[in-house]
Amino acid sequence: MKPELTFDFQIRKTWIQVAKMYNELVAQGGITTSVGMALLNIDINNGIRSTALGPKMGMESTSLSRVLKSMENQGFIVKESDPKDKRSVLIKLTEAGLRKRNIARQVVLEFNQLISDEIGEKRSSEFLQTIADINRIIDDVKSS
Repeated sequence: MKPELTFDFQIRKTWIQVAKMYNELVAQGGITTSVGMALLNIDINNGIRSTALGPKMGMESTSLSRVLKSMENQGFIVKESDPKDKRSVLIKLTEAGLRKRNIARQVVLEFNQLISDEIGEKRSSEFLQTIADINRIIDDVKSS
């Protein structure tokens, strides 16, 4: 079996290249890919529960804690008690966090546009559907 003919090899290789590219691009704005992804997954108006952010990003709690601590120290987020559940913590963006979020958002939008321009809307749509199917299959395997 040739590794380059397996799904996992291609997905991993592609993600590593994307992550490196994102790191280079967002570093110019003073953030990392992890911080950018976290910023993009925090609701602008309502924030997000810290327990919901990790699964949304595919990140373990210890790694997420490090990222959130860094973001808090840099003034990108604040932690507040959830008014609906005092045991939960809400993560909310600050003005600085919103500015950095816009940088990350722009990088993602430009990358998506570049891919769409190169491979076309039809193939872009098919790719996103295929990735969604792969994630569904993985979820099915995990739950069985």
